[in-house]
Order: sequence, then C-alpha cells, then structure tokens
Amino acid sequence: MTFDLLMAAAEAAAGAPTRLNPVKLFLDADIVVQVVMVGLILASVWTWTIIVSFLLRMGRVNRQCDGYERGFWEAENFDAFQRERRRGEVPIGKVAGAGLAEYKRNAAVNVDPEGARQRVALAMNSSVGEEADKLSNRLNFLATVGSVAPFVGLFGTVWGIMNSFFQIGQQQNSSLAVVAPGISEALFATAIGLFAAIPAVIAYNRFSHRVNGFEARLQRFADKLHSALTLQLEQR
Repeated sequence: MTFDLLMAAAEAAAGAPTRLNPVKLFLDADIVVQVVMVGLILASVWTWTIIVSFLLRMGRVNRQCDGYERGFWEAENFDAFQRERRRGEVPIGKVAGAGLAEYKRNAAVNVDPEGARQRVALAMNSSVGEEADKLSNRLNFLATVGSVAPFVGLFGTVWGIMNSFFQIGQQQNSSLAVVAPGISEALFATAIGLFAAIPAVIAYNRFSHRVNGFEARLQRFADKLHSALTLQLEQR
C-alpha cells in the first residue's frame, strides 16, 4: 500500500510542470481574468506601436527641421525661401510661415509698429503651440496605460483569488494543490498589467521631455525670426 502511494506521488511529480507556461495560465484562467489579460495585452501592443511610431516621427521631424533652419538663415530673402521650399509638413516651416504671413499683412498697410510686432509674435507662438500639440497628441494614452494598467491587472488578480476561494468551498478541500493554480493564473494578470504599465510610464516621461525640448527649439526659432521681422518693421 505504502509502495503504491509512493509510486503515485512520484508519477504526479514527474508529470508536474517544471516552469510557468504563460499560455496555459491564460487558457486555464477564469473568463473574467482572460478578458482582463486580453485587454492589457492589447494596451501593451498599442503602447509599443506609439513608442516606435513616435521615435520614427521625432527623428524624421528633427532631420527636416535641421535642413530647413540651416537654409532659412542662409537665405537672403525669407519670403522667397519659404515659397521655394514649400515644406508645409515641417513644423519649423509652419512657424516661419505664420510669422511671415502676419508680417506681410501688417506691412501692407500703415499700422502701429508695436501692435504689428505683437501680432507677429502671437501668430508664431500660436503655431509653436499647435505643432507641439500635434507631436504629443497620442502621449496621453501612454499616461493612461501607465496609471490604469496595474489596477486593471489587480482587478483580475482579485477576481481570480476570489474564484480560487470559491473552489475551496465547493470542493471542501483547502489543500494548496487546489488553490495554487488559480492563484497563479490570477497573479499572471497583475504581471501583464505591470508589463504594460512600466514601458508606458518610462516612454511617457521621456517623450514628454523630448516634446518640451522640441517646443523650446521652435520658440527659439520664433524669437529669432520675430527679432528679424521687428527690425524690418522699424526700417519701413
């Protein structure tokens, strides 16, 4: 009898998994926990899509702005350069275009120079804000995932643990072998929540800093152009 029990225990130990299997944890989980996991996985995929697309876009925009700015300050006539290049998608070109358009409107009529300077500055500052907003329009999703995903994962964990205790009551068995699988599946939801949240928080902080730096660059360009246009207004 004792030998048979030992053999059964040995066979059970031999058939037990030696490492965690994420797929099996997902398939064995309660339907509510599975829904939570799927939602967190989709949020993680979209988070990485935003991260990659932002990096590619930021690199492209910086290269375009570098080329535009070098040519702009080397040009003898800002307005002629703006018409020749016609880079409507370059943020720094849009800032220059807004300032030059406002300058031409005020130069065409006799207006108060001080008021003209303020209107040119306002037009460029507004364009700077618009371009910064366009770059950061999807970063709020990263902030949302970073703050909400751990709690969503925790909800799945709590639900899974509640289900495990329910199984204890149903089977009248408090053995660890009964509750351990359900608890493992529940904790897997929290792990997925952290997997989604950690990159989102890091990316949001880093990308917000880069957007602020880019906005400051556009503002410096706008200040230099405003100074040049103000000088031309004073000379008229």
